[in-house]
This record gives sequence, C-alpha cells and structure tokens, in this order.
Amino acid sequence: MVSSSFKITEKEPVKYPKSVGFIISNEFCERFNYYGMRTILVLYLTSKLQYDDDTSTVLFHVFTMLVYLCPLVGAIVADSWLGKFKTILNLSIVYAIGGVIMALGAVPVLQLPVQAVTILGLVLIAIGTGGIKPCVSAFGGDQFRLPEQEKQLATFFSLFYFAINAGSMISTSVTPILREDVHCFGDNDCFSLAFGVPAVLMLLSVVIFVAGKKLYIMKPPAGNMILGVSRCISQAIGGWRRERKTKPRNHWLDYAEPAVGSKMVSDVKTLLKILVLFLPFPVFWALFDQQGSRWTFQATRMDGEIFGFFIKPDQMQVINPLLILAFIPLFDYVVYPLLSMVGIRRPLQKLTLGGLLAAGAFLLSAFVELKLEAVAPVVPGPTTSQLRIYNGMPCDYKFLTEFPVSDMSNESHVPALGLWMEKEVQTAMLTSYRFDASSSDPACPGISDMLKVMPGKAVSYFIANDRMHEFMDSPEQPKLGNPLVRVMLNIPAGQGNFTLIDAAHTATALASYNTSQLITVARGKAVLTLNDQVVMNLTARAGGVYVIMANGNFKEGFNYQQHVVTEPNSVHMMWQLPQIIVITAAEIMFSITGLEFSFTQAPQSMKSVLQACWLLSVAIGNMLVVVIAELKFFESQAAEFALFAGLMIIDMFIFMLLAMRYQYVKHTEEGDPEVGDKSIKANNEQMPQLPAAPTTKTKMTNGESNNMDNNHHHDQESNGVTNEAYDHSEDMK
Repeated sequence: MVSSSFKITEKEPVKYPKSVGFIISNEFCERFNYYGMRTILVLYLTSKLQYDDDTSTVLFHVFTMLVYLCPLVGAIVADSWLGKFKTILNLSIVYAIGGVIMALGAVPVLQLPVQAVTILGLVLIAIGTGGIKPCVSAFGGDQFRLPEQEKQLATFFSLFYFAINAGSMISTSVTPILREDVHCFGDNDCFSLAFGVPAVLMLLSVVIFVAGKKLYIMKPPAGNMILGVSRCISQAIGGWRRERKTKPRNHWLDYAEPAVGSKMVSDVKTLLKILVLFLPFPVFWALFDQQGSRWTFQATRMDGEIFGFFIKPDQMQVINPLLILAFIPLFDYVVYPLLSMVGIRRPLQKLTLGGLLAAGAFLLSAFVELKLEAVAPVVPGPTTSQLRIYNGMPCDYKFLTEFPVSDMSNESHVPALGLWMEKEVQTAMLTSYRFDASSSDPACPGISDMLKVMPGKAVSYFIANDRMHEFMDSPEQPKLGNPLVRVMLNIPAGQGNFTLIDAAHTATALASYNTSQLITVARGKAVLTLNDQVVMNLTARAGGVYVIMANGNFKEGFNYQQHVVTEPNSVHMMWQLPQIIVITAAEIMFSITGLEFSFTQAPQSMKSVLQACWLLSVAIGNMLVVVIAELKFFESQAAEFALFAGLMIIDMFIFMLLAMRYQYVKHTEEGDPEVGDKSIKANNEQMPQLPAAPTTKTKMTNGESNNMDNNHHHDQESNGVTNEAYDHSEDMK
C-alpha cells in the first residue's frame, strides 16, 4: 500500500518595510525646518535686516519662487542621473547647510555680514527643499512591492502626509514663540534660536535618512517624462521648419511623429490643451502666497490680545491648515452637494468659483487695511517733518519763537513733565527757528536756542539739566508689533538706580539725560523701579510707542509722567479671520479641484509633466507678486490688495472663456496604454508614470492618501512630482 501526503504551503505575507520609518521621520523634520523658517522670515527681514515691507515681500516671494522651480530640476536629476537616494541625500546636506547659515547669521555677536549670509542661506534652502520635494514620497513608495503591499502602501502615505502636517503645524506655532518670548544676546527676541531649532531638526533629518541606508530599496534612474516632452516639442519645431512646405501636416506636433511615435505626439497634444487652461493659474498663487508676507505685515499692526493671551502676528498662519482639516469634510458632504443643486458640478466651474473666492478674500483684506489706515499714526513724509518738546524740568516753560505754528507763536506753555508736539510741519529742507523759553519759577533758567525741522524726520527736544537735548523721535509703529518705551530722566547722577522691567521680566538699566534709549518691551505691564522699588506702572500694548519722564531727587522727591507718542494697535487681529476663511475655501475649490482635473484629464504618461507645470504655475505666481511689489503702483496697501482682487476677477473671466471651449475626456487603462509602438518604447521605455487620479475631491490628507495609493499600480516609478504637487501651501495640509 502506497501512501502519499501533500503539504500545502501558503505564501508568507510580505513584511512591512522598516525603512519607511526613517523616511517618515526625515519628512517630519524637513517640513518642521521649512515652515518654521518660512513663518518668521518676513519679520526677520524687516526687523533685523532693516528692509522695508516692499523689499521684504520681494525677497520672500523670490525665495518661494525658487522653492517651486527647483522641483523640476530635482526630478530630472533624480530620474535621469543620481537616483532618488543620492539626490535626497546630497540636496538635504545643502538644505541643512542653508539652515545653519541662516541661524548663524542671526547671532549678533558673530558680526557676520547679515544680509549676504541670509541671502546665501535662503538660496541653499530653496535648492535643497525644492530639489528633494519631488523625490521623498516617491522614494518611500519604492520601498513597497506591488500589488502585494497595496494596503501597506496606503498606510505609508497616510503616515507620510501626517508627518508633513504635523511638522508644518507644530513649527508654525512654535517658532513665533521662540522668536518673541525667548530673549538672547541682549535683544528682546531670539531669531537665532527660532532659526536654529529648525536647522537642528534638518541636520537630524539627514542623520535619520542616512541611518536607514542599509534597509532602503534603491531603484536605478528610470528616465524623466519632462525630458521626453521637451524632446517631442523640439523635434516638432525642427520638423515644422524643415517640412512645413514639402510635407504639410494637420498639426505642428505631427512633425515629431517619426522621431517619438504617434502615441507620444497624441499625449503631448492632450497635455498642451490642458496647459492652455493653466495659463490663468499663477494669479491665484500670487494671491494665496501673500498669507506669509503682506497679510503677516498687516497682522503686525493689529491687536492680538484675547483673554490675556497674545497671538503673535506670524501665528495667524496656523489658522489656514487648521481650517483645511475642518473644510475638507464640510465641502465634500455639504458645500459640493449644495452647489450641484444650482448647477455647479464640473471641475472647471469649481475652479472658477475658487478663484472668485480668492478675489473676495483680498477685497476683505483691503477693507481691513482701510480700517488700519484710518487709525495709522501720522509719520513724517518727503516734504513734512514733526516737532516735539518734552519738558523734563519741574516748572512750566513759555515759548516765544518764529516757528510758523499759531499756538507756538502765541506764547504757548509746555507744563512740567509735559509734551508739546506738531505732527505735520511743511518743510522742503533743513530749517532752523530761533526761540526763547522762560519760566516764572526762578529755579528754572531761561533758554534761548534754535529749533530745527527736517523733511522725513521727527525732531524732538528734551528740556533737562537747564538746556535742550536734541534727538530723533520714533513715531512709527514697531515693525514686530511689540511696544516701544523711551525713558528720559532729568535726575542728577548718584540719585539712585532706575530700571525698566517689562512683562517678560526683562530688566533694562536706565541712565540720566539719555534720550536715545528706546526700549522694546513685551506686551503687558511694565514697571519703572528706583532701587528695586516700583515707582510707576505702564500698560504697554502692541504697536504703542510710549515716553516716561521723571525729575527730582531724594531730598525733594521724584515726579513721574507718561505720554503716548503713537497710539497702540486698536483693530483686533480677528478681523483677519474672514479673509483667512475665504482664502482657505478658495484653496479647497481651486487647488484640490485643479489637481483632480489635472489627474483625470491628462493621459497616464503625461501626469508627471502636468504636475511639474502645476508647480511651475506656483513659481510664476510668486514672480507676479515680485513684479507688482517692485513697480509700486500705489502708496496705499489697501489699493494694492484691491488691485490683486481685480486681477483675479479678470483672470477668472479669461479662464471662463477658455473653459467654455474645453472638451472633457475620459481615459481608461485600455484606451490609454502606457507604451505605444516601438518608436515610443525606444524613447520612453522606463519613463516614470504618475498615479491615477484621486477618486475624491479632497486634499491629500490621511484618508485621501488611501484613494491615491490604491492607484499606485505603476510600481512606484513616479518621479514624485505628483505626490509633492499636493505639497504646496502647508504641503496641502
């Protein structure tokens, strides 16, 4: 009797790749670095590098433009030369060096050429973050074996985009706190720490990425479709020049058919039809990216106090990603069904509505700006000056002068510890006026001298020690929004130690007859102390400029008086909330719908090129902001906001005309094969392909990444432009 047994073996499930933990950790640290630095950048440019708002805006948007140009280069380098691992590693090192340079440049004791160092650091960061942008997510996808690990791949992308969101949101919240609440190197802020912490995280990301090297699956460079499209277009142009008369063809791209094949020509034709619709897109990004520049500057002139808590101006940027998380389900389940009831169903219709919402957001920002301009302090202009007289003496003074102001020429009085000021003095040049000041108190001698006014300056005088001390006043609102306090003491030396202590317990020693000591203090209660005893309280509010005067001695006692030179911010920061809500809604309808439209309408082979062009439109939009800021059409910022709103409305009108002519198409796997005839294969054999379109209309968040991942049947050979196309604007949250 013969017996036989059969052993049935089941195929072991493929283990989850441990290498992705290093990639996810690397992405968290990198995003923390980028958004932490970007959040405080414009305030650093204005407060430390002394650039004006326009120049800071230009530098910010030039930097952002470079960030979104470099992914095109990074994708080509990774897919055609170095491969993803070497590209990420090399450019991450460049990136980390840029972050360290930024942090070192912000350390005042090093006395580096701050402007040159900052520009160098920004260029290196732009090259680094832009270059690795198209590679990291695709490299993570390379670690999975398909189709066996489709579910694990979906989990990876959920964790990957969670790391992006966590890194950007935490850093956007934390770095403003490090900037303002920590004091270092004798300053009332600490930009070096605010830049340094993200830089350390970037160095850590390089270490983490290298630590996983032995676990990575590294695929060789597979070619880049961007180069394939460029070759097709160049061949078509050359063929058209040579053969347009001898061998006329129906379309100019048909002249490339002998070189690249009919399939490539057909796909490029479809690509160009879609790219025509992309032409108006940069205007949207021109508006959207000003959240980090113009809107941040606007917040510095607003009051951020809420129930005793102070919101920093740069922290307002946190609201956008938080709203995104709430708006995605709201739009999917409420807004879009309601819009479909009134006939707005197609992607191009939603894109148009999103653009108009962006215009509405800028009209709201113009309204807020008008409110700010109505309460803005009067500052000297090109043909005007300001004059102030602070009387630090213990007696009243009567002034007789040639100064052309009625109340001065009529024997005006400046009381003891009082202030007289004229905010608008017309003058085209330095002008001096003689004056005679006298007092009825014999203890205060008469003073005769010259009062000076000069265009663009606020000239002030402090009467102390029986004479006039001239200095330049500061009526402008502080650039970072923190209050400024000038303490002027008409007290003989040796009469005690005066100290100003602010709400952050930062103490500043004061000297007699010193008019140049303008102190930046924390918002809240500040106290003036004499020999450690509190002698005066001051409530310092955001945007305010204050003066404290004191005179006397231990024998006769001391007298104190405070004055407000510039009124504190009175428009609350929450007035920005409506414009942020509207621009976030615009982002949902424009950005996400635009990506959906691109994915569904592009042939499978052209998806990576289309997403490269999407990133390019972001770069062009930032360049548009640079041009308008440089041309300086208007003095009023409200007028500039209204200009952008008008451009957006005109832009959407043009887009509607283009959209009316567009014919929607539907691609299928059978009808849109990845490889055509031999000539195509020769040029395009291993060109990376992009994932199919997401099935939902929401942003690439944790849940949404599952939809995208289910379509990753292209063996993870994407150059990553697709995945990182979601990375614009807080990495698409």
